[in-house]
Amino acid sequence: MFSRRQFLQNAAGGAAALGATQLVPAWARAASLQSGAQQAFDLTIAETPFEVGGRRAVATTVNGGIPGPLLRFREGEDVTLRVTNRLADTSSIHWHGLILPNDQDGVPGVTFDGIAPGETFTYRYPVRQSGTYWYHSHSRFQEQTGVYGPIIIDPAGADPVAYDREYIVMLSDWSFEDPERIFAKLKKHSDYYNYNKRTLGDFLNDVRDKGLGQAVSDRKMWAEMRMMRTDIADVTGATYTYLMNGTGPDANWTGLFNPGERVRLRFINGSAMSYFDVRIPGLPMTVVGTDGQDVSPVETDEFRISTAETYDVVVEPREDRAYTIFAESMDRSGYARGTLAPRAGMQAEVPPLREPFLLTMQDMGMGGMSHGAMGGMAGAKAGKKAKSGMNHSGHDMSGMKSGQGGMSGMDHSGHDMGGMKMQAGAAGAGAGMAMDDMSGMDMMDMGHNHPGGPAVAMEAMNPQERLDDPGNGLGDDGWRVLSYSQLENLRPNKDPRPPAREVELHLTSNMERYMWSFDGVKFNEVDGPVLFRYGERLRLTLVNDTMMAHPIHLHGMFVELETGAARRPLKHVVNVEPGTKRSMLITADEPGDWAFHCHLLYHMEAGMFRVVRVTDNVAADDPGSHSKHGDHGEVL
Repeated sequence: MFSRRQFLQNAAGGAAALGATQLVPAWARAASLQSGAQQAFDLTIAETPFEVGGRRAVATTVNGGIPGPLLRFREGEDVTLRVTNRLADTSSIHWHGLILPNDQDGVPGVTFDGIAPGETFTYRYPVRQSGTYWYHSHSRFQEQTGVYGPIIIDPAGADPVAYDREYIVMLSDWSFEDPERIFAKLKKHSDYYNYNKRTLGDFLNDVRDKGLGQAVSDRKMWAEMRMMRTDIADVTGATYTYLMNGTGPDANWTGLFNPGERVRLRFINGSAMSYFDVRIPGLPMTVVGTDGQDVSPVETDEFRISTAETYDVVVEPREDRAYTIFAESMDRSGYARGTLAPRAGMQAEVPPLREPFLLTMQDMGMGGMSHGAMGGMAGAKAGKKAKSGMNHSGHDMSGMKSGQGGMSGMDHSGHDMGGMKMQAGAAGAGAGMAMDDMSGMDMMDMGHNHPGGPAVAMEAMNPQERLDDPGNGLGDDGWRVLSYSQLENLRPNKDPRPPAREVELHLTSNMERYMWSFDGVKFNEVDGPVLFRYGERLRLTLVNDTMMAHPIHLHGMFVELETGAARRPLKHVVNVEPGTKRSMLITADEPGDWAFHCHLLYHMEAGMFRVVRVTDNVAADDPGSHSKHGDHGEVL
């Protein structure tokens, strides 16, 4: 056993040694990125051995680097990428966020068979966009072991962003553990890597702050629900070292500048499972792009970047001093960091890690409900079948885990709900009610829109949009933090049509069993693809019935996030906070099969994955084609 400080020091030292093995690519070591788009690339996926602090490990690399080489394209040109697989297993590369023919998307089992060992697959596609993107393997856990890298696409015309020099800041997470072993641990104990569980000392602090009665009541409520208020991330600094451009915190990746220059930083979250809160103390950032798309400039001091998102910011350091680029993991278990400086070798103060935040009832999709309501529900009992078709008699409320959404979908057997009733579709009817107010309500008819069973531990009763919320644990430090509500596309949206259909999908889970799904159905259990009609305009609403944030990624098409802005921001990854809902407009104009999934790698592999098929061969009277909620395999 060793202290948290010792752990972070050892982890950072390991990552520094990682960088010392020359696995860091040339673009990450350069004093400034060089322009010059290419049209042809040769990429080789292989295992690369290295030694770290006396320990030997093997990374899976592209052209021998972590991250892989920078791919720089120009909008309007065609590119050719020859990818050779030197692994013993099938591999692949997916061009994340790029609009291209679906047979070039690089998802084994969906758009092609994968790249067999020893074979070369040639990708060819036209470049139809500009901005900051990235690529990664879509084969099992190869992304976790090193198969990822950046893409920059220069615009065909003038760039709306003026800058003097640019850097890529690619964030990732590295573990010396085999990802298969990490996954197996999570399947057995989903909280295995949570080192921030509440202790007796925390309880005594609660007694001091709230009084004995309230402290006992709170602890009893969470215990009866089998939830942990500190369950923020599945995989943490207990096994991860957080990297910036392939180097650990002690390696001090540095980008140089001359005072007064405009420096463009292209942030890419290429991690497998980690969210980062990014700030540069003493230096405001102007956000100019997200997910490769230009947005109206927004000045801020911090932003949260979910897994697979990208943000472009411009900074203007005017002083002759160093600045720390600080990317703190959302659960506060570690950080990646680098430096902006006028000269090599300079460093700035590194901020201390902030205290981990605690989840609340709002994160369970129960914003406005009193502790009494939650506490009373913990002792409730019923065994009836819901009118929505869900049968709760076989469910166990013990499946509910820290911060996982709302109450519907829980196992209620063995619990007495005292004849509580709630009408179908009134998911928010209990908001603001104490348990006494809810007597006589029937919790068995709560408007469920998906199957139940062991894969669904709960459902958000009162999900909120919360678009102006920067994210859990942010906004209370006295500086500005970016929120989705501040994003507005730089140009008018191309499709002015209102949506003809509305689709609602729920993000569902049973965290105790580490089961993740859409609408309560894991990918290996679905009957067929979700069908979109080619050319249609639809609204998709995602409801997070879990207590964890999920970065949801649709391949092949951008979505227009409904933030209230006249020019809706275009996204290829939408972060859905616990207990919230997000609505977006989609124009289904890219034919073929497209992956749709949570970009947390272990969640995707555990079942939170679907296929969207865009086709014009859909009969108007197909089941579910006119309903707001369709079953899996139907037109949604």
